Amino acid sequence: MTLHIDTRNTSLILEATPGKRLTLLHYGARLRPRADYSALADKHSVLPGGCSIAADRDNDAYVLDGARLMFGTLGRGDFREPIAEFILPDGSSTTDFLVEGAELVEGKPQMRGLPSAVAGEGVRTHVVTLSDQIAKLRVKLFFTAYHDCDVIAQRVEYINENGSPVVLRRAMSAQLDLPAAGYTLTAFTGSWAAERTKTVRTLCRGVFVNDSKQGASSARANPFVMLSEPDATEESGKVYGFNLVYSGNHAEIFEETFFSHTRCLVGVNPSGFAWTLGPGESFEAPEAILSFSAEGFGALSRNLHRFIRLFIVRGAWRDRERPVLVNNWEGTTFDFDEKKLLAIAKAGAEAGAELFVMDDGWFGARDDDHRALGDWFVNTKKLPHGLDGLQKKLAAMGLLFGVWVEPEMVNEQSELYRMHPDWAVRVPGREPALGRNQLLLDLTRREVRNYIVNSMTRVFSSADIAYVKWDYNRDFSDAYTPSLPPERQGEYAHRYMLGLYEILETLVARFPQILFESCASGGNRFDLGMLCYMPQVWTSDNTDAFCRLDIQEGTSYGYPLSTMGAHVASSPSQATLRRTQIETRFNVAAFGLLGYEMDLTEMTSFERKCMKAQIEWYKAHRRTLQFGDFYRLRLPGAGGRRAWLCASQDRREAVAMFFQQTAMPGHTRDILPLRGLDDALEYEVTGRRQYIAVSAFGGLVRHALPVKINGDGAAMAVLSSHYLFPMVEERYRAGGDLLNRAGLNLVQQFGGTGYNEEIRIVGDYGSRTYLIRAVEPSAGEQE
Repeated sequence: MTLHIDTRNTSLILEATPGKRLTLLHYGARLRPRADYSALADKHSVLPGGCSIAADRDNDAYVLDGARLMFGTLGRGDFREPIAEFILPDGSSTTDFLVEGAELVEGKPQMRGLPSAVAGEGVRTHVVTLSDQIAKLRVKLFFTAYHDCDVIAQRVEYINENGSPVVLRRAMSAQLDLPAAGYTLTAFTGSWAAERTKTVRTLCRGVFVNDSKQGASSARANPFVMLSEPDATEESGKVYGFNLVYSGNHAEIFEETFFSHTRCLVGVNPSGFAWTLGPGESFEAPEAILSFSAEGFGALSRNLHRFIRLFIVRGAWRDRERPVLVNNWEGTTFDFDEKKLLAIAKAGAEAGAELFVMDDGWFGARDDDHRALGDWFVNTKKLPHGLDGLQKKLAAMGLLFGVWVEPEMVNEQSELYRMHPDWAVRVPGREPALGRNQLLLDLTRREVRNYIVNSMTRVFSSADIAYVKWDYNRDFSDAYTPSLPPERQGEYAHRYMLGLYEILETLVARFPQILFESCASGGNRFDLGMLCYMPQVWTSDNTDAFCRLDIQEGTSYGYPLSTMGAHVASSPSQATLRRTQIETRFNVAAFGLLGYEMDLTEMTSFERKCMKAQIEWYKAHRRTLQFGDFYRLRLPGAGGRRAWLCASQDRREAVAMFFQQTAMPGHTRDILPLRGLDDALEYEVTGRRQYIAVSAFGGLVRHALPVKINGDGAAMAVLSSHYLFPMVEERYRAGGDLLNRAGLNLVQQFGGTGYNEEIRIVGDYGSRTYLIRAVEPSAGEQE
């Protein structure tokens, strides 16, 4: 049996050996179907030396430890990390799964209780069944090809046909045994306020694990990882991408072997996991996502972006442009009332914002983070007219209304905890550890899930709510549930996720018009599982524009810009105390879902004017920025320069951003590399009209003004807070082929001497944004 599964540019080719073991012949660039695939198969004629084990007595040259298997288990001589591990009724763990058969089904079999990619038009699924007749176990491997995205979704269903219970100690979702070694592994690691930092290492012999044991997909180690040739770049080289449609504990395991193979495993983290399968029961592992590009990291990212936009995100907001929002959190934290919120909202509406989001602090006795989580009723001291009254006043300003909730948590100082202390997760006999002064609710319990659904239904129905920010501000500890017997406590973490998904499925179906945004102390749960219910995620609590460059760029390797919440916040940053221009804060946030998070009533006249111009420009081009094809552009040289570009699907519009960390005297020349344009089209490139505070010139300003003025004095402060000093108007024209291949030579940057109206002022942490639009060629060019 041979299976040849194609996408537009890739092929996955599997074969059953004479001994009926499912092996990988090829996953990579597309190959045409053929009758004979023997050139791809490993050849075995003698048993390798040493202590190798021959799994089959009729073929003593075949060693599982050197085979490229699709389902490797323990006990028959495969000593690598297994995809699955069982404890059988007799206490043994040896299993040997052989191919029974395969079928091709139209569409995609639906999963029970877990999110997965939707089946698009023309999607088909190959189902391969393996069994161990002695252990009386069966597994089904599902391979669903998404042709135009070059993505293959893979998952496993584990079935117990034994007359006694069997314990699953490991039940992962996908395995690939690649026939090479020396790969470069790129993971996206970090912490709170530093999520998804690109981390690169070269694999060597042994095992590397990228995982989370926190109960969430985590900021420490996102489930998205890449495996590449050592010389792969943004535009060239072979790159594999792996992800998991799951929001809990996960593991991506890579093992380079003595045989110069690399085993890749993706799935639920086996650490602490144990699932009892009763007779006739089955366990569905979460869906894994695989993609391959022969054209570098950039093409792989665009494959995944397209796939997520079309087949992970769903519902009314999938293709809709997302509104520009104002959030009050960094401006007020818990200290607000209706009057203060309306003042901030009014300033936002005057600048062109479309949505006002009321963050934490509106419910119960929530004056700080020690109390009231779980008490989902309005604090009438802060909001005397309730949510409905506030919403109506916002609507009169032309604003939509959004609210913050954190339904999975409870404070000990709350009415809910006083009534139901047993609903909080704790180990009997131990005082539970706190995180952000709160405890986790036990979502494995039906009564807890019902409470959350009912309380959120009341909140979401109490006013015309257009947006909900669903937060999650602590990790697991003291994991235990009275809903399971002692021998089944290893099921807790996964059952928590099943409970969460049930809640989300119910609420999203009940309120299809609401735009949900997932949050977990920022990006602690930025994953494909949450994106199946919530079209966007709060990327990070760190709103510092410079830090956001790394956070958003790291996120972009696996996730599209249409999923990334990105806000302009105050300066200096509350996260770093770093000062950045409001134009740079906008330019970075514009490559995401734009919001403003500060007390807008405290903005200077200069900042308010900038904000209004920024929002007007963003609205005109947000379809390109939110749903276009994203390119990470590389700029050589010192100064921490980098650039991004989004191109519309028809290639007639693009937006590029140039950023500079450090200005260097004498550096005046920059070439902006561009990509994603149509070679055959002519383009006009214009710099977005940006402004700079006069104070940026310091003492040099006295040489430009007719009167002497102290660069650090009160007069300068007043002038800077009101006067919009325009940056140079940049306008260029060139063909798409020239821009794609040679780049755009920008006008001279200020380098320490001389200034006129044709000089670009960039400075430290400075940036410029450029609009690129197709135009009709001139008469000379047509000839």
